[in-house]
Amino acid sequence: APLGFEAKMANLRRGMEVSRILHQMPKLVVAQVDGAAAGAGLSIALSCDIRIASASCKITTAFAKVGLSGDYGGTYFLTQMRGAAKARELYLMSPVLSAQEAYNLNIVTKVVPDADIDAEAHDVAMTLAQGPSVTLGYIKRNINNAETMTLEACFDGEAIHHSRSSETADHKEAAKAFVEKRKPVFQGH
Repeated sequence: APLGFEAKMANLRRGMEVSRILHQMPKLVVAQVDGAAAGAGLSIALSCDIRIASASCKITTAFAKVGLSGDYGGTYFLTQMRGAAKARELYLMSPVLSAQEAYNLNIVTKVVPDADIDAEAHDVAMTLAQGPSVTLGYIKRNINNAETMTLEACFDGEAIHHSRSSETADHKEAAKAFVEKRKPVFQGH
């Protein structure tokens, strides 16, 4: 038997937690957008920190064209990224964007040739993974805080995170590497 409204809504809401977790967790998330990112797939990609797109990929909200209003946080993320006017346009009109058009709208971070998408997404992820992970997590939190908090609350968060970052072994390594004129080797603590 088909699910009732309450069960359908609860199941969808439970599934949508993936977007919240990707957006809020302290680890950085790189989305590889290859082929097509439409509907919930686009919403999940938008919840990530960095989006690397293959040159031939197509991107669309798609929901209006199939009689649905949107899920997985796409309206939130797109509104935060591009503002309400552009989010309305992309949701109500559901145009199919090329990778370059999405890049021009700052929806994707980088566009690479199709043959390079796996390597480039991996390289970006590895570069971030080899960085000062505690500090990068705090940077992500500061930016997330800026989406909803007052200026004063953001200042408070920045002060806490900056002070905490200054106590990490990675910061001490970066300072030492700067003095020694070498690249730092971060350990993630």
